Amino acid sequence: MVPPPGRGSPLARRAALGGLLAGTAVLYLWGLSASGWANAFYAAAAQAGSQSWEAWFFGSSDAANSITVDKPPASLWITGLSVRIFGLSSWSVLVPEALMGVGAVWLLYATVRRTAGHAAGLLAAGALALTPVAVLMFRYNNPDALLVLLLIGSAYTTLRAVESGRTRWLLLAGALIGFGFLTKMLQAFLVLPALSAAWMTAAPVGIGRRIRDLALAGVAMLVTAGWWVLVVDLWPADARPYIGGSQDNNVLELVFGYNGFGRLTGNEVGSVGGQGGAGGAGRWGETGLTRLFNAEMGGQAAWLLPAALLLLLALLWYTRRAPRTDHLRAATIVWGGWLLVTGLVFSLMAGIFHSYYLVALAPAIAAVAGIGAVVLWRRRAELTPRITLAVVLAGTAVWAFVLLGRTPDWQPWLAWTVLVVGVVAAFGLVAVNRLPRTLGVTAVAVAVVVALAGPAGYSVVTAATPHSGAIPTAGPEGSGMRMAGGRGGGGPTRQLGTGQPGTGQPGTGQPGTGQPGTGQPGTGQPGTGQPGTGQPGAGGPVPNGGGFGGARGGNGQGAPGVQGAGQAGGRGGFGGLLGASTPPAGVVQLLEVDASSYKWVAAASGSNNAAGYQLATGDSVMPVGGYNGTDPSPTLAQFQQLVAAGQIHYFIGGGMMMGGASASGSNQSKQISDWVAATFTPVTVDGVTLYDLSAAS
Repeated sequence: MVPPPGRGSPLARRAALGGLLAGTAVLYLWGLSASGWANAFYAAAAQAGSQSWEAWFFGSSDAANSITVDKPPASLWITGLSVRIFGLSSWSVLVPEALMGVGAVWLLYATVRRTAGHAAGLLAAGALALTPVAVLMFRYNNPDALLVLLLIGSAYTTLRAVESGRTRWLLLAGALIGFGFLTKMLQAFLVLPALSAAWMTAAPVGIGRRIRDLALAGVAMLVTAGWWVLVVDLWPADARPYIGGSQDNNVLELVFGYNGFGRLTGNEVGSVGGQGGAGGAGRWGETGLTRLFNAEMGGQAAWLLPAALLLLLALLWYTRRAPRTDHLRAATIVWGGWLLVTGLVFSLMAGIFHSYYLVALAPAIAAVAGIGAVVLWRRRAELTPRITLAVVLAGTAVWAFVLLGRTPDWQPWLAWTVLVVGVVAAFGLVAVNRLPRTLGVTAVAVAVVVALAGPAGYSVVTAATPHSGAIPTAGPEGSGMRMAGGRGGGGPTRQLGTGQPGTGQPGTGQPGTGQPGTGQPGTGQPGTGQPGTGQPGAGGPVPNGGGFGGARGGNGQGAPGVQGAGQAGGRGGFGGLLGASTPPAGVVQLLEVDASSYKWVAAASGSNNAAGYQLATGDSVMPVGGYNGTDPSPTLAQFQQLVAAGQIHYFIGGGMMMGGASASGSNQSKQISDWVAATFTPVTVDGVTLYDLSAAS
């Protein structure tokens, strides 16, 4: 039987939940448009989907369907419909993400409440709502918001199946995971071991039925995940857009390579930085069991991670002798398995890894923390649970002190307050059974506030800070890797810490400089910029001289000179490669002249470079080379044919042409850029170099 939802009247419980959800909505929606397009790469694809149903179905970067994004299109189906209905704006792109975040918080509450009661549900939902990386991603247009909502839904339906033994709930769980695959491919499958183990362990039916229903759920998952892949694979390649992220226009390569096992091994052909690093230090940072606690990752989602791990052990201990069908143990398997499997994969994967991926861990951390704390509290008459709660609280306060100490210039009083009050409250929990009721309730309230004060502070500053680009991070300045794109043609400056964008004046580009740490603005001049210089920093070199100065291990190299009017937006992104520029008004006006006569008003190297111009003009701009500039789309011969047919008006000079010196992926984008520069006469408009390709037709 499901435990009662908890003490208090139904009205009080509904009021508490309503207050939590209202506060979450304010946190996720307030000032949302300050981030502009946020990730312009996905915003441009949503715009394309609002103009073309074919682009909407495939997830194309442009309405003319030259190439898709490097992810499946499920999240773009939602934002594309929103833009189609409400028109293109920051709100129409980002509000669906925020609403999915509020839905995820509510669904986590509903899932945990069924197992451990109202109080545990509120604690878990509040912890998720105030996880900094969750605030970041539920205000952003990456696919992660939808993925998290679907994964929580799969946990809810699995536990409903365990409660009732009904096949339909398990089939729905499989379908939700399949739809999660269409959101972010194989990452959705990381919860499968936990959900399968919970069903096989605790379902109130015989072993034969459990095996049969699990197999049926697997079929539901494969059908839901595979129908789109099958359609794309069977669709004639010359009648659909190129599959971005693949090297041979094959969706299965994208599934199992670039977005699949390549993420684990680091062998991601065509990715930023080429193929994976050696040993334990890849191009995406040190791997190992401490990865999630390091300076870049810790403040994103790990505030309650040590507490969750300790509470998971406590839950396993207290349910060790429970009946096979015990619901609490089943929930422990679901959330604990989710936490351990996903945490280990994130810790050890050698391929592309960004700190915002940790949003997929946030529900599991929050659920284990909420359930574990309430289960121990209900056993407070015993000494061991009280001591365990006190240790968990004191450890959480100490860990928060460490995390807050990594940003010493941001609210320095908070770290000491959390530490002192947390330790005092921990002693209060040890003696809570002897305290008067009022003092006991006060001790519990203080414990909750102490545990959530650090992440709440980071969450508020995250919501108050505009973010843009492909690699946003949560928290105040200095809490994670920071990169800002430079402005203009002398080359963007790569900075770690709180470096500001470089500036540029018309003329011949000079080298820009980048310092690791808290960088000063680099300066560059539009035109034919020369490579900038970078001090030895944390980041390994990337192809074509474009470096991640101050990112991770190695010597960061300065970025090559890039023509174009770049402009750094909010925090996050490499500018030019991982962040879109804001085109000058003069360039936008030029591109719009006679735009209806061309299939693409322009072509530009790299998806982000093209996205800025596409969003500004509302017309299709071809992203040559796809996201990283390393996809063979189009080839030089294909591009020449399109130019000869008069389908492309301009080529925009500059951009990040990663393919030129890359050890992996195609160099077609560089060949195209070289051919254009050698064949057509450049014209500079507001510092941007353009080539009029219509002369060839």
